[in-house]
Amino acid sequence: MAAESTAFTPLTLPVLPLDDEVVLPGMVVPLDLSDAEVRAAVEAAQAAARSEPGKPRVLLVPRIEGTYAKTGVLGTVEQVGRLADGDPGALVRGRGRVRIGAGTTGPGAALWVEGTAVEETVPDPSPGAPLRSDGGDPYPGQVAELVKEYKALATSWLKKRGAWQVVDRVQAIDDVSALADNSGYSPFLTTDQKLELLETADPVARLRLATRQLRDHLAEQDVAETIAKDVQEGVDKQQREFLLRRQLEAVRKELRELNGETDGEESDDYRARVEAADLPEKVREAALKEVDKLERASDQSPEGSWIRTWLDTILDLPWNERTEDAYDIRGAKAVLDAEHAGLDDVKERITEYLAVRKRRVDRGLGVVGGRRGGAVLALVGPPGVGKTSLGESVAHAMGRRFVRVALGGVRDEAEIRGHRRTYVGALPGRIVRAIKEAGSMNPVVLLDEIDKVGSDFRGDPAAALLEVLDPAQNHTFRDHYLEVELDLSDVVFLATANVLEAIPEALADRMEIVRLDGYTEDEKVVIARDHLLPRQLERAGLHEGEVTIEEGALRRLAGEYTREAGVRALERSVARLLRKVAARHELGERELPFTVTDADLRSLIGRPHHVPESAQDPAERRTAVPGVATGLAVTGAGGDVLFVEASLADPETGAAGLTLTGQLGDVMKESAQIALSFLRSHGAELELPVGDLRDRGVHIHFPAGAVPKDGPSAGITMTTALASLLSGRLVRTDVAMTGEISLTGRVLPIGGVKQKLLAAHRAGVRTVVIPKRNEADLDDVPAEVLDRLEVHAVTDVRQVLELALAPASSGAAPEVPVAA
Repeated sequence: MAAESTAFTPLTLPVLPLDDEVVLPGMVVPLDLSDAEVRAAVEAAQAAARSEPGKPRVLLVPRIEGTYAKTGVLGTVEQVGRLADGDPGALVRGRGRVRIGAGTTGPGAALWVEGTAVEETVPDPSPGAPLRSDGGDPYPGQVAELVKEYKALATSWLKKRGAWQVVDRVQAIDDVSALADNSGYSPFLTTDQKLELLETADPVARLRLATRQLRDHLAEQDVAETIAKDVQEGVDKQQREFLLRRQLEAVRKELRELNGETDGEESDDYRARVEAADLPEKVREAALKEVDKLERASDQSPEGSWIRTWLDTILDLPWNERTEDAYDIRGAKAVLDAEHAGLDDVKERITEYLAVRKRRVDRGLGVVGGRRGGAVLALVGPPGVGKTSLGESVAHAMGRRFVRVALGGVRDEAEIRGHRRTYVGALPGRIVRAIKEAGSMNPVVLLDEIDKVGSDFRGDPAAALLEVLDPAQNHTFRDHYLEVELDLSDVVFLATANVLEAIPEALADRMEIVRLDGYTEDEKVVIARDHLLPRQLERAGLHEGEVTIEEGALRRLAGEYTREAGVRALERSVARLLRKVAARHELGERELPFTVTDADLRSLIGRPHHVPESAQDPAERRTAVPGVATGLAVTGAGGDVLFVEASLADPETGAAGLTLTGQLGDVMKESAQIALSFLRSHGAELELPVGDLRDRGVHIHFPAGAVPKDGPSAGITMTTALASLLSGRLVRTDVAMTGEISLTGRVLPIGGVKQKLLAAHRAGVRTVVIPKRNEADLDDVPAEVLDRLEVHAVTDVRQVLELALAPASSGAAPEVPVAA
């Protein structure tokens, strides 16, 4: 059965153009007759109707962007009169579709065309026939389902708009074509969608199209309603929260007034707090600007919490708080002497600083050029010599507050200069936090382990310290978090480091370097007696007088059980000794009080770990064979002795050349080459068998191969070891040496003389050979060390060999050690 049976009736009608508008059959629309084309078409229709029965007829044709559609609607002029606004108008009802043909002539000024009316035949939509799904013409049952779906969708949409009277009208339409054309009243349809409905001649297809359009619109409307509902709920929640917060503030205010409290209200008023605080002028201006922003920001804005945190930080800083310095110079020196033994250089520098600052204040020069009299000192020395504890003593002596900033392992530049305020969890840098913790603008800030600062993708903290530690710049220091100037010129900065070379050169240039080269044995005994022993007695639960350690025992602990620049290992040994005594007392094996002598040490804590070479059996000493010499070196832990061993390879199995072992650096390898070249060229005048150096392989080894070694100061030591090997003369056990050698045999200056002489003293060496040009460095060596050492300053390696090599033994020729 065909879904459509169409008959074509010829018509000649005046054209009534509709600009960007579409009218479907069944629609009744008012038209404004003030438009010339509309008026001409209606007048032409009225003129033609006088000779024909019925109402005047026009052809309603959509004109989209100046182009006429191919299908129009036959319309009848129902009434001509006045519109609601008083303009002349006509009421036109659409009757049916017309296919537009060619133009023709007619009465009036209107455009006339020939058209063909489309008469539609639609199957009865009542159910009763089976449904088809093979793509053929629809059965009546399918049309009925389509009609039912469209009416349901239309009813749902009309109910949402509140058009209840229209619902009954739609439900009363049974004609498929009329039902489809009724969607032309839908305001949500675009002109193109209405035009598509007009040009679809098949009523069933047109109803399907109208159903799809209505379904899509309802889906979009559901999404829009969901979004609008969510937005409204969010707005309602914000309004409720705002109202509740206002009510809460009002309740709190009433409670404060009821209890007569005003401090709580003032603490919440940042403007009052800023105006009441004693802030520098520029800081006050910046704070008031932030208060203005805070007052304009809403309670829900995240910027409000950032501003409050920033204002709290600003108000907590001690902008104008300063402690009074103790200008009792003698008293400050007495405090330093009482709390630290030795370290005369540091004590002298602090005393000088206090004396100069006192004179500046007395003469009204406390602030010059915006800068105050701060100081930046770098305490460089091996571990355990008291660098960190010295900071507290300096603060105590000056009457200032003390803050320690640990920099070991810091790799983020923001740790020094702070984070930008926009970051989540932003904080000021460690310098600002140290000032805040100290509660004054002139504390003693200890930058601990400044040589352990690292760098990675987050920046270089050492570079950020350049401004902090520059006396010419730090009076206008800017932290990234504060973004206001902070005066650090009155702060005394003490930096500690183990290795000076690990500090960037630009940073080291901004600090005054004070070297702490370690303690002598006498100083260690005094420190152990006056400081370490009382502290460890308390930690061991012993009263003063219950255990006494004789000075001889302390000296042996410092000389044979520990060998270090500092006193940490010495303190651990004292603590171990006291624990042994306390444990034996609890076991009933020993009575208190008890006096520990040097003879008791072995039974309590075992044998010594560091026996001087001079105290060993001659056959067990390292220099008991030719080819071994004693040198001196400087490490991160202070000075130390360094042995050099040399041997010659078997002429039949060993290849000629130089072999170096012991994890040596490039500079030390070059020194070995220089020493070998010097002996090859000058061995004859030294009466050495230089032929062995040319024909046999030479091997030089530095024991402790796991420790990296570098530097030129072992040059004369390697030369002495080779000369001892070739001559068969032993190197004196009590001689140690340091110095760089040149190709001509000159002994050149080196560094670390004080640390090396202290190491020689600890190792039991009695004679030390140093370069002549380092003789001025002996002024830094403690007098008690120089009294126990015989120091020879030389200029030529020949003098070194005369001092270091023992006389040749009489009898058989010496045997030269051969490497396996």
